[in-house]
Amino acid sequence: MTMPFNENTLVKDIVNQFPQASDLFKKNRLDFCCGGNRPLADAAAEMALDVQGIMADLEELYKKHSGSAENMEAWTDTDSKALIEHIKSKYHRELEEELSLLSPYVTKVSKVHGERHPELVKVYELFRELKNELLEHTAKEEARVFPLLLELEDAAEEIRTEILSEIAELEKEHDAAGSILKELRDITSDFNPPMDACGTYRLVYKRLELLEAHTFMHVHLENNILFPRYTA
Repeated sequence: MTMPFNENTLVKDIVNQFPQASDLFKKNRLDFCCGGNRPLADAAAEMALDVQGIMADLEELYKKHSGSAENMEAWTDTDSKALIEHIKSKYHRELEEELSLLSPYVTKVSKVHGERHPELVKVYELFRELKNELLEHTAKEEARVFPLLLELEDAAEEIRTEILSEIAELEKEHDAAGSILKELRDITSDFNPPMDACGTYRLVYKRLELLEAHTFMHVHLENNILFPRYTA
């Protein structure tokens, strides 16, 4: 998939189009915030960086994160083992990575701009709550619930009752995460930053919106495709 930017694209515009690029730029000390209004080639040259190497890393990162919209019909006919492996690799691992990478940005924006924009303090609190809940949730799924699902066909009746209870609890946790995301959307005015927002401020809102979309797709696969195979 061809990237919609090149070495002559402004650094800030690359981050606007592809927020995950901010992690690579941060790693290479490329300023995408206050100093982002210049071409990537110029920013790389100032830091004595190989712009072609940066572009290669960007392309690899872009391929990794592009194509998140899924053909859900394809998974309705996939066996549960393959579907669970897909959920773990595509959603659990990417979720863990994004929560870890996004966390310092949320903290920084809250500390720097929270006095003038008190809603950012609430954004920080909600994000921390969401992060803790999602990490606990996915760990439980992998350690206990998914293995039980794969054993269910040959399981005794008491195990069937137990797994139905576990699924009901997971669905409640999905609802709780959805409520937090709704509150985040409300408090950020649909993830629209104010006029005076800096680049990092805008980045946080964009990545929170992407996190919301990623989580909704994740929950859809479980609530609407995987779990009904066992609760029907």
